[in-house]
Amino acid sequence: MDGTKPVMESTTEENQEEREESKGCFECCIKCLGGVPYASLVATILCFSGVALFCGCGHVALTGTLTMLENHFSQITTDHATLTIVMQTMQYVIYGIASFFFVYGIILLAEGFYTTSAVKKELQSQFKTTVCGRCITATFVFLTYILGLAFLGIFGFSAIPVFLFYNMWTTCAAMKSPMANITDPDSICVDVRQYGIIPWNATPGKACGSTLGDICSTSEFYLSFHLYIVACAGAGATLIALIHYLMILSANWAYLRSSCNQNEYQDIKTKDDDVEEGANVFKRNRYMRSSYWMSSG
Repeated sequence: MDGTKPVMESTTEENQEEREESKGCFECCIKCLGGVPYASLVATILCFSGVALFCGCGHVALTGTLTMLENHFSQITTDHATLTIVMQTMQYVIYGIASFFFVYGIILLAEGFYTTSAVKKELQSQFKTTVCGRCITATFVFLTYILGLAFLGIFGFSAIPVFLFYNMWTTCAAMKSPMANITDPDSICVDVRQYGIIPWNATPGKACGSTLGDICSTSEFYLSFHLYIVACAGAGATLIALIHYLMILSANWAYLRSSCNQNEYQDIKTKDDDVEEGANVFKRNRYMRSSYWMSSG
């Protein structure tokens, strides 16, 4: 029996290889598609799209806002020097956010591929995860949670310029409306100094009447307004993607932990069965030896 066992194993392996080779292109494609982490893929696409919209539109909108402020609300450079530094810093931060999330999204997608393959192989008892692998998944869960909180604040912050531009747009629309019946258009003003964007000593600091209407008709205003809306939507999409990532990583960690506990239980059970089988073999051999000596005596 011991001599035929390797032959049987080699025959089984050869048959398995022949079955693998006999599979057509369709079966191979189905097998490959079965290992794709579709949830992580959707989250990655949503994350890349949201970050691209937020960073691209936000960068251009900040440039247009600064141009509009310099031309119409703060004509002295020293009055808005601090604001210029802040906006340039925000643009550099946008560069960093775009680069970081590009790398982080690829890492999470790769982790999704690894975890999906590991879970399937563990269920087939062909692979066992290590403590290091589970710790990496737990680290990604924590980091994604922190990034989600950070982007929640970014999403709220990106809604502020949308609110300010919307107020200016509604004021211009009300002033141009024929139903308004405004006798003194110069009494309608928009003072950006009250929002803390520029200091109170900035000149002129506000726009009234026809000047305000001309500002609302400029390309910088409409472009910046719509770009801020798209950037806010991109921040919201990125936040949803991070929440999606968090759910995926938490589920993957739970699957790996459950599979690890199941494998540990099976190992302990297998050892107990081996010990019990060895004890039975020992008792059976001992009984046979004792029977032999009794019969020979």
